[in-house]
Amino acid sequence: MTFKVERELGVHTLSIEVGKVARQAHGAALVRYGDTVVLGTVVTGPAREGIDFFPLTVDYREKMSAAGKFPGGFFKREGRPSNKEILTARMIDRPMRPLFPPLFRDEVQIQVMVLSTDGQNDPDTISFVAAAAAMAVSGIPFDGPVACVRVGRVDGELIINPDRNQLEYSDLDLVVAGHSNAVNMIEVGARELSEEDIASAIEFGHAQGVLPICEMLAELTRHAGKAVTWTPPDQDAALIEDVRARVWDALLAAKSKPGKQERTEAVKAVYEQTVLHYCPPDVDKPDHKPQEIKAIIKQVEEQLVRQRILRDGIRPDGRKLDEIRPIHCEVGWLPRTHGSAIFSRGETQAMVTTTLGTSADEQVIDELLEEYSKKFMLHYNFPPFSVGEVRRIMGPGRREIGHGALAERSLEAVLPSPEEFPYTIRLVSDILESNGSSSMATVCGGSLSLMDAGVPITGAVAGISIGLVEDEGKQALMTDILGEEDGFGDMDFKVAGTRRGITGVQLDIKTHGLRFGLIREALARAHKARLQILDHMDRCLATPRSQISEYAPRLITLKINPEKIGKLIGPGGKSIRAIQADTGAQIDIEDDGTVFISCATAEGARKAEEIVRRMTEDIEIGRIYEGRVISIKDFGAFVEIQEGQDGLCHISELDDAYVKSVSDVVRIGDVVRVKVIAIDDQGRVKLSRKAAKREEAGGN
Repeated sequence: MTFKVERELGVHTLSIEVGKVARQAHGAALVRYGDTVVLGTVVTGPAREGIDFFPLTVDYREKMSAAGKFPGGFFKREGRPSNKEILTARMIDRPMRPLFPPLFRDEVQIQVMVLSTDGQNDPDTISFVAAAAAMAVSGIPFDGPVACVRVGRVDGELIINPDRNQLEYSDLDLVVAGHSNAVNMIEVGARELSEEDIASAIEFGHAQGVLPICEMLAELTRHAGKAVTWTPPDQDAALIEDVRARVWDALLAAKSKPGKQERTEAVKAVYEQTVLHYCPPDVDKPDHKPQEIKAIIKQVEEQLVRQRILRDGIRPDGRKLDEIRPIHCEVGWLPRTHGSAIFSRGETQAMVTTTLGTSADEQVIDELLEEYSKKFMLHYNFPPFSVGEVRRIMGPGRREIGHGALAERSLEAVLPSPEEFPYTIRLVSDILESNGSSSMATVCGGSLSLMDAGVPITGAVAGISIGLVEDEGKQALMTDILGEEDGFGDMDFKVAGTRRGITGVQLDIKTHGLRFGLIREALARAHKARLQILDHMDRCLATPRSQISEYAPRLITLKINPEKIGKLIGPGGKSIRAIQADTGAQIDIEDDGTVFISCATAEGARKAEEIVRRMTEDIEIGRIYEGRVISIKDFGAFVEIQEGQDGLCHISELDDAYVKSVSDVVRIGDVVRVKVIAIDDQGRVKLSRKAAKREEAGGN
């Protein structure tokens, strides 16, 4: 039996239909917005034995056929997920994961596929709705409904689900997810907007987008939802209380250690000793399993950390709730990189390097929408040594891609235009130490590294993370959270921006939702901390360096008449190859006449620029040119003053004195200076050597 709900949302109708396809999945929904169609499915399976976490998997894929395209590559089929697919999967996962019951351990797999795209409406938020709709009818225990929309702002007006064209003119790209009465996920890219602007946009998105979709999903559940049959497993209350009494004081002492490594080792010892007590190795069949005891200790550890923060105002490292960890900045410390910076905040340290390249270094992105190239990219790496661990070293995971995307989005707003600074820019952030907020350290270090490289950014960018512990009507906001505070707390609210405004936000919470008043309070707390961090950064490097690194390629951009592109290239590319061979520069030409000249040396770039200008500029009457004699006739000499452009210097114009024979004054191959004295209707150029000599001698 099929069931469909529809509602006007923005400029299109949002349609959600269940019961038509994928009927063997536990939940499936087709969502259509405009001509974009997405299928969301969810399937659950029994829990794996001994598992102590919730095994949720979210997979999002964009079928290239949805846009009428062939996949790139040799095999012509979709392969590993792209960055966009990974980021969208994370966007679906993060607000949904906290809404499953705390003790739920069954396998849950959410799969979302884009079946059709109109090229204007980004399928990411539509895919979230598809996943939420599948959950709403699945019968899986879930504290929904939950919905997601995008908000843009064009000319000061907020827009629900802006299309691709509107986003080009929008100074805000905000994605907000939540329930009918609260928000539980935010992602923002903005062009230095105020806290008030961001808060108002969040409230607008919730009221005009999230709330209507939640009403649609609630109706869907009433008419087509399956009954929830799961019941929470029984817990051994006596064992929990016994473990708590045994470890509380020991954990309190361990958690009072000043450094992260000291605390980690002390807490590890408590775990080991307690497991030995309840699971002695000399007993064949102990009453309890190590995983069971560890899970209880972790619950007690979480209670302890939260209680100390909420009741006593004591953080794991002893700071005040609004206190930032000690900051250290250093720039230009790597001798051969184009830009480098180290940013340390407490026990979190990011090393960020900048590399400047040419248009040939741009990254080509081939996704559902039309192919485009990126001139700015930020890559984030999190090696295991940064947290003192040994683990398999692989390529970037979902977390690394997500953190890099957040930092990239936060810095993108302050970059110069390609016309002002035509370089391709790559930032690489290597986390050397980590104890919370490494993505925000990447933003700070990335800003300093860009300025060290001489990139003329419009302002320094800093990032900070605000945490929250909330229980029984009490709450405590924490500035610059540690890893423990992130793990045991209720919120990770990352905010990045300049002195003028916010450029990036990412909110993740572990509770049902966040009230609007608390969002505003957290934004205000982040603003205060951001200004303090920017003060530290300014003392290290306040403005971009006036010159780029001597080791960076020199890149010059100029415009020529598109009609002269052929002349610059020459027959079979002869002319352009000759310039490149002579100067060592690389020359790239766009169809609109934009010429990019790149060279390892400034001298080579300038020489190539001079040749290009000389070859493509229009001949001016009255201007003196330096040319080479290419032909001699009885009546005068032909002088090449530009590539492929010559003129006649009549015998009477060779010299002030009487000239009997042209060869008495010039010979083929001679380089002479001549003045353009006329251009006839047929474009023939008349030159004068004697006029050039007079002018340069100061005569008339």
